[in-house]
Amino acid sequence: MRDKHTVETYGKNVAAVHTVIPKLLEKFGQYRIHATFATVGLIFFESKNELIENIPANKPKYFDDNLSPYNGYFSKIGETRDAYHYAPQLIKKIREYPDCEIGTHTFSHYYCLEGGQTIQEFEDDLKSAIRIAEKRGIKLLSLVFPRNQFNDEYIKVCNKLGIICYRGNQRSWLYEARNNKDESLFRRLLRFVDSYINLSGHNCYADSFLKKNLPIDVPASRFLRPYSKKLKLLEGLRLKRIKSDMLYAAKNQMTYHLWWHPHNFGVNQTENFLFLEKILQHYQKLNREFGFKSYTMSELTNELSGVR
Repeated sequence: MRDKHTVETYGKNVAAVHTVIPKLLEKFGQYRIHATFATVGLIFFESKNELIENIPANKPKYFDDNLSPYNGYFSKIGETRDAYHYAPQLIKKIREYPDCEIGTHTFSHYYCLEGGQTIQEFEDDLKSAIRIAEKRGIKLLSLVFPRNQFNDEYIKVCNKLGIICYRGNQRSWLYEARNNKDESLFRRLLRFVDSYINLSGHNCYADSFLKKNLPIDVPASRFLRPYSKKLKLLEGLRLKRIKSDMLYAAKNQMTYHLWWHPHNFGVNQTENFLFLEKILQHYQKLNREFGFKSYTMSELTNELSGVR
């Protein structure tokens, strides 16, 4: 969120991730949910000195300097124990749950379609993410592209570096990958409406659709929007949209990929977790009735690839 918000405007959401993730893990354990946490490499560190020592030499040269965390931003972060920028203890906590995996969200929250950056800069960024994860005993297999920006050339780099799956976008034109400059308010509005009313379909995927060469695209199905007091009257529609998608996937033996950021739950935690619990209860019902099963991204990829 660094290029869109400040600590003053959004810091409460981000700092609250330190309480949100333990709660999420508890719920996932209770309902036997397998989940992938796509994690930015920069938050693996214990201190600013360690972070700076591991920055790739070949940094992204975006035309828009604000997109890069390397252009003076590090002067704003603490030396150690900065709740907004370091989270090694949360990474350790996630690793305690065997049904959850740590994937990568690139090292620097890298924007693959923004002007100025290059494929080589992306490769160096991803290598840095892989290197710091390996130092913590974590093998990265799954990737989520920041702001959903990617194309085939970047996917080839992922394959080269051992990433076996990534989260692609829904197949509707509403969700086609675009950079910030080419995005439109109209598309944003339609995506918002699509969270409540079915405009783009159920966005579920058959195994035959997913079975391709590595890395396998495990596309998004639905972004779990956070609770909003202003939209309280629409909560029933939001829940119905997700539950109907899940039912369609379960009945047709398809994949449904729900995703969100922990910081989306940072405020209104009571309301957000109550909403999530209704989804998880629906999952349990579908699991009993249709054998609907939860996977991490890499688990699903190994299942589709015949790897045990």
